Amino acid sequence: MAFGRLSRGPDAAPLSEINVTPLVDVMLVLVVVFLLTAPLLATSIRLDLPQAAAAPAPAAKAALQLVVDAAGQAFVEDKPLDDQALSARLLRIAADDPDTEVQLRADTAVPYGRVVALLGLAQQAGLAHVGFVALPQPPAAARP
Repeated sequence: MAFGRLSRGPDAAPLSEINVTPLVDVMLVLVVVFLLTAPLLATSIRLDLPQAAAAPAPAAKAALQLVVDAAGQAFVEDKPLDDQALSARLLRIAADDPDTEVQLRADTAVPYGRVVALLGLAQQAGLAHVGFVALPQPPAAARP
């Protein structure tokens, strides 16, 4: 078995090109990470949900997430709706499936009157199943 060596003559110049393959690999990984995390950051509505010590509710067959932020703005599917548009949307949903559950996610700073007004819109549309979403209460030892 003969081992040879590449001969370098006096006219052979060193290879002076940059290897871009590792750079491209790192950039593709970063693009994938940003593509996965960007929708999570852009569509979330900041809420401070109340805490309650209750058993988790069973999953509803059909559910509508109604979110109310601290300013009292109502959101359905992360889209802000005024009361008229919300009422029309609730009427359409009730016409399709009157057993749809409205899952209300209201910030702790939302006035009680605003929550009652939204519940009235749901009741007028014919949606009688309402669930209040809250965070689970931490164990007694972990409370501050």
